[in-house]
Amino acid sequence: MTASATTAQAREKDPFLPALGRAGDLIAPRAPQTIESAALPGNELSDLLMRLAYTVPRFHTAWVSKQLHLSPALTDELLSKVANDGLIETLWQTSETSSHYKISEMGREHAKRLMDVCGYIGPAPVSLEAYSAMLRWQFANTPAVVPDTVAKALSNMVLSPKAAQLAGLGVSSGRSLFIYGPPGNGKSSLGRFIHSALPGDYWIPHAISVGETIIRLYDPQLHQKIEGFDKIDGIDQRWIRIRRPMVIVGGELTLDLLDLVYIPSMKFYEAPPHLKANGGVFLVDDFGRERISPEQLLNRFITPMEHQIDYFTLRTGQKLQMPLRHILIIATNLTLEDVTDPAFLRRMGYRIYLGAPTEEDYAKIFKSYAAKQGVEVGSEVTDRLLAKYREKKKELRACEPRDLIERSRDVCRFHGKPLELTPDVLDLAWSGYFGEVS
Repeated sequence: MTASATTAQAREKDPFLPALGRAGDLIAPRAPQTIESAALPGNELSDLLMRLAYTVPRFHTAWVSKQLHLSPALTDELLSKVANDGLIETLWQTSETSSHYKISEMGREHAKRLMDVCGYIGPAPVSLEAYSAMLRWQFANTPAVVPDTVAKALSNMVLSPKAAQLAGLGVSSGRSLFIYGPPGNGKSSLGRFIHSALPGDYWIPHAISVGETIIRLYDPQLHQKIEGFDKIDGIDQRWIRIRRPMVIVGGELTLDLLDLVYIPSMKFYEAPPHLKANGGVFLVDDFGRERISPEQLLNRFITPMEHQIDYFTLRTGQKLQMPLRHILIIATNLTLEDVTDPAFLRRMGYRIYLGAPTEEDYAKIFKSYAAKQGVEVGSEVTDRLLAKYREKKKELRACEPRDLIERSRDVCRFHGKPLELTPDVLDLAWSGYFGEVS
């Protein structure tokens, strides 16, 4: 079956799904060639054009097309429309498909009024319905997670067979994960490795149109853009191809940060972090250390986990329902007894306990990390180190082999030597790390 036939069937089931086509081996949103096929309400595109025109003394067709990420044909139709409305004036024409323009006085007054409502200037948005439909379609058509991929992603960790199996189930099912246990045993690392097991990349829009305003979704600080797709003709450049995102929040998290962020100076909204995580992983790290109580945060996530949607309210009072399709991972030092809301725990897909490593596991972690640094370690090194733990009555932690080796590197670098894990070096690293005389 061709891509056209397949996506046509998908659009019959979901009429808001953007038109799709082939871009090499990928299926991508097709660039709309008319204002109507851009599927935006009212004068959304012409208003965006007028705000852009307001910022420059003159402009031409190709420049507008590039700034708004619209096809030349659609841009030409859009310019003709606002010119016919008397909002811009044609200065001269350089070819049949390119002209130079400037904003008219009437257009300038119109643009000022528009800027008072929404100041967004940038790539043209897509509708909320199109974004939701595209997210649903991508989830339904993403390659399945296979055990070998998960095993490879987790190969840098020493996990019990049960913990590795549960992590794999979380990835393959897309369900949430509650990872708990004493500090320093790889809970945050497990969340990151789970992300690396997710297959495929995703299309997201630069921005989403809602009512008379815009929500900016694409964040170059969080989203890793895949280069080259902006050079391919026929792709709707309002969408951007990204690696499946990994968004991490920690002690800075408040309930306000989980709402749409209104930017008063620009008069549009920034998407909250859990919305930017759509298609990937949203990791709440060190849960319980936030500036809000665990109960407040748990209650905030119950509805999104249950229904894969979240609700937001604009400053105008308009209510929005937006899709949430990511793997929620909560990493915490709390015990299950500390999490007082049983309803929340029931809604978590899987719970994984990461306790202190056994001596055997500690030795494996130490030798594995040392080998990656180019140092082969014999059992006599780990045996001596483990004896010191027993002597000092210290609980083993999975992060400590790495930390001790890195402090050993500091010692060796200070003395102008390559990394070596001799007793003297490790004793000094131990003293510096634990703050005690070895």
